Amino acid sequence: MNGMLVLPVAIPLITATLALLFRKSSVLQRWFGVLGMVVLLGSVMMLFRDVYTDGIQVLQLGDWAAPFGITLVADMLTMLMLGISAIMGVVIGIYSLFDIDKERERFGYYPLLHILIMGVNGSFLTGDIFNLYVWFEVMLIASFILLALGNSKNQLQGALKYVFINLFSSLIFLFGVAMLYGMTGTLNMADLAVRLPQVENTGLVTTTAMLFMVSFGIKAAVFPLFFWLPASYHTPPVAISAIFGGLLTKVGVYALIRVFTLLFTQDSAHNEYLHTILLWVGGFTMVIGVLGAASHMEFRKILSFHIVSQIGYMIMGLAFNTAMGIMGAIFYVLHNILAKSNLFLISGIAQRLLGTFELKKMGGLYKHYPFLAVLFLISAFALAGFPPLSGFWAKLSLVKAGLSIEQYVITGVAILVGLLTLFSMTKIWLSAFWGTVPEETPAHFGKIKLFGAGKLYILMIPVMIIAGLIIAVGLYAQPLLELCMTAAEQLLDPSVYIEAVLGPQ
Repeated sequence: MNGMLVLPVAIPLITATLALLFRKSSVLQRWFGVLGMVVLLGSVMMLFRDVYTDGIQVLQLGDWAAPFGITLVADMLTMLMLGISAIMGVVIGIYSLFDIDKERERFGYYPLLHILIMGVNGSFLTGDIFNLYVWFEVMLIASFILLALGNSKNQLQGALKYVFINLFSSLIFLFGVAMLYGMTGTLNMADLAVRLPQVENTGLVTTTAMLFMVSFGIKAAVFPLFFWLPASYHTPPVAISAIFGGLLTKVGVYALIRVFTLLFTQDSAHNEYLHTILLWVGGFTMVIGVLGAASHMEFRKILSFHIVSQIGYMIMGLAFNTAMGIMGAIFYVLHNILAKSNLFLISGIAQRLLGTFELKKMGGLYKHYPFLAVLFLISAFALAGFPPLSGFWAKLSLVKAGLSIEQYVITGVAILVGLLTLFSMTKIWLSAFWGTVPEETPAHFGKIKLFGAGKLYILMIPVMIIAGLIIAVGLYAQPLLELCMTAAEQLLDPSVYIEAVLGPQ
């Protein structure tokens, strides 16, 4: 029993409460906003040490033995996701210091941000399928309000599309939970993993698996359930777009990985059927997303469609259902959160300098702000899979996994989509960075210094931190690849998870 498992949920809750109590002081809210994230990162690092040295950690809340009580579980996949969540919390907290206006602060931006992180962390830690639903609802409430803060027409339209489709997803999720309970009489995921193979009606189990595939697929924005994401993620302030685009959709991917390696693994015929569907979904998601990005000329809309495209790679790795494939999917999740979030943050700085997100009205960033251009290239090349950056190892792992099981078509599609991703990044580069300065550019363009007397340097700090992590992961990928392989091996051997939660069987 490890009491530290409650900290990734308790710390954001406490921080949100303190920020809410001092909501009239923007200074205190900002301090709580950043310091809470730093403390969260420290607690996750300590918990990671325990999982790394002692194996899967479990906490039965209230001393109710599983499967009767609420269970928190931390395996290697959980810790990798908690780690990247905490890192993103710190950098977004810093970026928000200058990106979020006082009106949004007054209406609860910082408490909502921490509630959102609490929901994300709770989703990663829970060992109960119904509590996963509860944490998803916590995320949905916080994210809807964050999207709507500001009350502009575009924001409200995007927020409504976001909440309606996610409520529909939640309804499907709840149906799936009810069917699982009806078949097995339990909601503890370890206990479900034991009982589901004993269910005689395998068709009903497969139907339930499809419900979860659709529900989590909506939250992950896979084809053909992705349309809500590009319509909403470009509308709020950049700090919110970055945390949504980088982290939030990956919770849906995490849920897909968890349930299709722990719960729905009963017999080879049904398992192969489900993973074939996932493979097709992954392929179409990659292609449709990158084509959508290629067809737009607005910085954040291009990045929003690339969120969709990159999700396809992760689903492809899961569909391979091999250690190498799942390892590649996990590594890809971690890399993409860094690269995608950083590109959103850079778009926000570019908009502050040029006054627009429209590529046709942008230009001259390379000439006047070469350091920002370098940071963009690091993140863009990582997204496209250039060596030796993080994206290269992510895509290489998935390509190797596909070739090893003779999945040549989908592997070829993945390589082609990588080239089209480079095309989209080149389009942004040629317009916003390499292009000439438009006539209607604000008068301050070229005069504001990134590290001058103003506060623009606050926005640069998180961008530099993430760019440094992208380079570090690329140059020293082996330790992280080994951790991802450990996570994949644990996922493919559910008995380890089951024994940790329920004891020896």
